[in-house]
Amino acid sequence: MSWLQFRLDTSAELAPSGEDWMLEQGAVAVTLQDNADQPLFDKDLEAAPLWRETCVTGLFPADTDTEQLQQALPKQLATGSSQRLEILEDKDWEREWMQHYQPLQYSENLWVVPSWMEVPDPSAVNIMLDPGLAFGTGTHPTTTLCLQHIQQLQPAGKIVVDYGCGSGVLAIAALLMGATRAYGIDTDPQAVIASRDNAERNSIDPTQLEIGLPGLELPSAELVVANILAGPLIHLAETICALLDKNSELLLSGILNEQADQVIQAYSPYLALNVRERQDGWVLLHGKMP
Repeated sequence: MSWLQFRLDTSAELAPSGEDWMLEQGAVAVTLQDNADQPLFDKDLEAAPLWRETCVTGLFPADTDTEQLQQALPKQLATGSSQRLEILEDKDWEREWMQHYQPLQYSENLWVVPSWMEVPDPSAVNIMLDPGLAFGTGTHPTTTLCLQHIQQLQPAGKIVVDYGCGSGVLAIAALLMGATRAYGIDTDPQAVIASRDNAERNSIDPTQLEIGLPGLELPSAELVVANILAGPLIHLAETICALLDKNSELLLSGILNEQADQVIQAYSPYLALNVRERQDGWVLLHGKMP
């Protein structure tokens, strides 16, 4: 089946209006992408940032009346953007998508492997993971930092909580490294589903891993990991630190270099945090309860 693709090259200010308009016109999917190779960082903790030059692309059924679609474009969008219509030929999209992923190595004996591929090293810790709707495939620097340092903190025999679990990759990694039990919390029901699916994919014993939405009763944990963003981490400081017991350790990620001091200050009533590592502008914070 072919599809009609309608593209608007516009500004950050007009992009949300373009997205809303396409959905109103019957687009089955709308994507927003960088249109100027501009890095996008969540520096303003109260705002949802967009690229200065944004490409808004709507996917419509091939039989959409293109003339009617163009005539329906609001004047503000018509004058404040350039437009392009094109036919998108059908492909084997599943195969197209899968070819972009390869096994990723994080240490001598730690890999994240797409579930359809052979493991490179059967003797290593191999986390079988499918990229999907939930965040956390191991490719982002913040996930990389967490995976490497969970391994360094030796989770074997410990209870671990992954707050903001996304795909469940960190909780699953801890269990494959020998944790006795792990808990994953996320506000997105899709993340809860994805985490459970990935746990099954990795043959995790269901009695060892509990995944749920906020409100799930959690025990004190020897290791708590939260890879979210600086704003939510600050807001959740009291909630996250309530999970810590004597000698418990905390790893926080999803934090830009310039946000680290704000997060450290938010957690200072509970424990002292220090920068454990930096990578590509991101920071991993670590603290240990006395």
